[in-house]
Amino acid sequence: MTPHRTSPRGFTLVELMASMAVGMIVLLIAVSVLGSTGDGYERVGGGVGAEREARALITQLTADLATARFNKDTVFEKSSANWPTDRLAFLTLQPSDAQSDTGRIGDLCAVNYYIKDLQIGNKTVRCLMRGFRESEETFQALRNGKLDTLFTPLDRDEPVAFDVLSFEARPKSRGTSGNIDDWQKSDDQGPQILDVKLIVARRELAGKLNTTSDWDGAGKTALLLGQPAEALRNRNLEAYGTLIRFGNSHETP
Repeated sequence: MTPHRTSPRGFTLVELMASMAVGMIVLLIAVSVLGSTGDGYERVGGGVGAEREARALITQLTADLATARFNKDTVFEKSSANWPTDRLAFLTLQPSDAQSDTGRIGDLCAVNYYIKDLQIGNKTVRCLMRGFRESEETFQALRNGKLDTLFTPLDRDEPVAFDVLSFEARPKSRGTSGNIDDWQKSDDQGPQILDVKLIVARRELAGKLNTTSDWDGAGKTALLLGQPAEALRNRNLEAYGTLIRFGNSHETP
């Protein structure tokens, strides 16, 4: 007797459609997970970049302020803008390796910090600039009685931090009660401490700020930037603050 052979049974249309639906669901889940991972990586990367900018600035500013020398022409310019952009300028002692051989005749130099919008390609980037004047230039200005010329922004000044939305450097002094109060302006006595606050835009937000008006929070970027008082809660921003001793004051911030 010849055994009966059955033909192999294929998939029905319903089974094929069901398997495709399951495969599509798995694919969508995988894309969603990868997308979330990418967003998380971007947020972390943006935060690391902002922290790097802040750390570089605070390190440089602390080094400059450690040997600061106060005089009546020292600049503590308080900004009244919604996102403050203060200006800071002072004399400071700098080591020989911080100066060039041709520009060094001593250790007294001048530095100034200010916000400037730089055009990089087709994009505006708001930066915190550092102007550095070597000792030869500093002593020449002192001899001529034109110290203020040392604090004028120049094209040769260099950025020390990028994507800086706000910079505050407010002079403070320790009162008789031990509290840290606002410094009372004087031609003879400088502040003991600078209260420095810095707000940096994360990479994903900075990529959307293409013009000066964008950085000012005008128009469509107003919602993205929010208000300075809410910077700590804004996922698009990184906010930093520190107290830095001004000069050789024996007060501890």
